[in-house]
Amino acid sequence: MTGTSPDAGPPVLDLRGVSVGYTDHAIVHDVSLQVHRGEVVAVLGANGSGKTTLVRGMLGLARVLAGQIEVLGSPVGARGAGARIGYVPQRHTVGGSIPSTVREVVSSGRLPRLGWLGRMRAVDRAAVQSAIDAVDLTDLADTDIADLSGGQQRRGLIARALASEPQVLIMDEPTAGVDQASQHALGRAVVRLVQLGVTLVIVTHEIGPLTGVVTRSIVMQDGRIAYDGPLSTSMLGPSDGHAHEHHVHDPADPTGRATWLSPTVGDR
Repeated sequence: MTGTSPDAGPPVLDLRGVSVGYTDHAIVHDVSLQVHRGEVVAVLGANGSGKTTLVRGMLGLARVLAGQIEVLGSPVGARGAGARIGYVPQRHTVGGSIPSTVREVVSSGRLPRLGWLGRMRAVDRAAVQSAIDAVDLTDLADTDIADLSGGQQRRGLIARALASEPQVLIMDEPTAGVDQASQHALGRAVVRLVQLGVTLVIVTHEIGPLTGVVTRSIVMQDGRIAYDGPLSTSMLGPSDGHAHEHHVHDPADPTGRATWLSPTVGDR
């Protein structure tokens, strides 16, 4: 299974000479990048390489210090742009002191689409159900999400983001912290998203379960893009599904320089 063919039209994400950081300190430097409709882009890099800051800039969650980021033709953070880009944060579990079913959690992702009365309509309930079905949680829709496994909860978070019917979905370490079986279930959920035509940007250290759907890989190093191209077999870890340190070689670089991907997570 591979991703859908990228659309030759205008990019859904367009970064031009972008520097991103916090306060006045840049973590990402002078990045230019275009993501087109239908692409499935894996963002790779060692701890501290800047990959998480890069996607936070795309979401308007980190400060753009230079350059410009456009989402579907509008500047990042513009009115209405938030409903068109979904985000699955780097979290392992969801739930709190108030019991919430999977359906209730996923329904909260529909809020940006609700009418001025703020009430769930038939179209909203249908979108929530479709999102639940897409991640194979149909049989658990009325189960307290706190009772699910970590991998099932991660799929619930994906469904919550999907319920808003985003045109672009950004996922931060979707397979981190869950067992191999859950990683493969998440991989199947991502395949369903590709079949639905969602453009995906996935920050990950564990590329294995996503190998069949990734159409393009970007390696961040020292806040800059060190490689942008097809997914290389050298980027794939052992088949046990756990994070490993990977040796990534840029086939276009005759010097043989390499990027080392650390298994650590939570980098800036």
